[in-house]
Amino acid sequence: MRKDIHPSNYRLVAFKDMSNDDVFITKSTAEAKETITVDGVEYPLIKLEISRTSHPFYTGKTKLIDTAGRIDKFKNKYKKFSKEEKKA
Repeated sequence: MRKDIHPSNYRLVAFKDMSNDDVFITKSTAEAKETITVDGVEYPLIKLEISRTSHPFYTGKTKLIDTAGRIDKFKNKYKKFSKEEKKA
């Protein structure tokens, strides 16, 4: 194996699922601009839109969370192709 190909700056980082406020801590090299305090310890914070606690594959529930307005943007963009528009 080649030496010195893996990063050496691993540290504990908090990942927060913004859809259900679940926080989990794991080692990562990801850069973070914010911090969060969990059990009296401050960790760098990485915000996620979806994680294992909110993804339908893992939860078995179908729950749609549109945090960035993507569905509305899509509908507005393709509104001119709808069947109702062609009839008018």
